[in-house]
Amino acid sequence: MGVATTIAQTPKPKHINRAIELLENCLKTTTRLPLLAVNLSGTSINDEDFLDFVMSRLASEQVARALCFEITETAAVASLAKATFVMRELKARGCRFALDDFGSGVSSFVYLKTLPVDFLKIDGHFAAHVATDAVDRSMVEAIAKIGRAMEVATIAEKVENAEVLTVLKNIGVDYIQGFHLAEPCAIDEVFEP
Repeated sequence: MGVATTIAQTPKPKHINRAIELLENCLKTTTRLPLLAVNLSGTSINDEDFLDFVMSRLASEQVARALCFEITETAAVASLAKATFVMRELKARGCRFALDDFGSGVSSFVYLKTLPVDFLKIDGHFAAHVATDAVDRSMVEAIAKIGRAMEVATIAEKVENAEVLTVLKNIGVDYIQGFHLAEPCAIDEVFEP
């Protein structure tokens, strides 16, 4: 199991610039970059200038491979054609995508085969109660199983204690995120030498 790091909640160009800048600086001292996630809104996906802006900033293939854009399932489904286009264009440059809050939408599995994602972030409501609620555990098991079948890694959010972590490991969730591992911190602290 690994840890997912998120840099920003708002996909403003300055946040994307900052993420790329941090990765470029890191590349000066190491060849192995961490995977850095940046949350995108539906507004960003639908912004005509967004894709051009990101493409213009991605000079290094290594930096592109270290960027993972997170988009909520709801935003992706609301603009399915546009989201799919943006995802495919950025994936062609090496970027990765996570479908955030997966399982919260009414048609989660219907659109999954359409979206070119690398990660499914299991909605925190299910993951948080996986050790005490049989239905939530079944939802997480189903998402993990679908992820394996599609060769898409799974990430569980809201992992806040050892019991939940143990259950998620037994289910086969690939990565975890939550207070049990670490408290949130400023991104500069993560990249301090």
